[in-house]
Amino acid sequence: MRKVAIKLGAVLWVALLAPGVRGQTAASNGSAGAANSPAVAVPAPEGNSDYVIGADDTLHISVWKEPDLSETLPVRPDGKISLPLLGDVTAAGMTPAELGNSVREKLKKYVDDPRVTVVVTAMNSRRIFVTGEVTHSGAMPLLPNMTMLQALAAAGFTQFANVKAIYLLRNEGGKQVKYRFNYKEVVKGHHQEQNIPLMPGDTVVVP
Repeated sequence: MRKVAIKLGAVLWVALLAPGVRGQTAASNGSAGAANSPAVAVPAPEGNSDYVIGADDTLHISVWKEPDLSETLPVRPDGKISLPLLGDVTAAGMTPAELGNSVREKLKKYVDDPRVTVVVTAMNSRRIFVTGEVTHSGAMPLLPNMTMLQALAAAGFTQFANVKAIYLLRNEGGKQVKYRFNYKEVVKGHHQEQNIPLMPGDTVVVP
């Protein structure tokens, strides 16, 4: 009986998402109806995210109509997560869409036509570090396309900061490489090549 119910639910789900139905709904509501209707939060489709999951990220794994199989959990240092029925599943190095497909295939042994959604709720694996003469030192979330200038704006300077001698430390091929950054020149529009995009694990030092 449970498998039949899940199959019926899957058919209903597909029907509701069919392009014709969506088009008819949008046409019938119109712009005025949309303005008067309460907003509904809809998660972004998995396929739109190219974010690569890493250790310490927090994930929400949702299996449609299977609350006992839905979990919010961190990615362990070994890059794996533990899920009901499945045990340890590798998550690090995969996009949310790829992980969703992996979990979906594994669940087919236990659930008919499982619908799995993976959402990254905390991007803890994408961090940089700012240290030295700044007002906010320590780890900082690495936002998409974040540059040196943006990170320093978020960290702030103390009155003793030597903003002409800032540098970035980055691990490249097992070696630590130093990139110099002259804040005064960059904010004037000069030497924009120094305002490089940051990468996970970078350390910005303000002497």
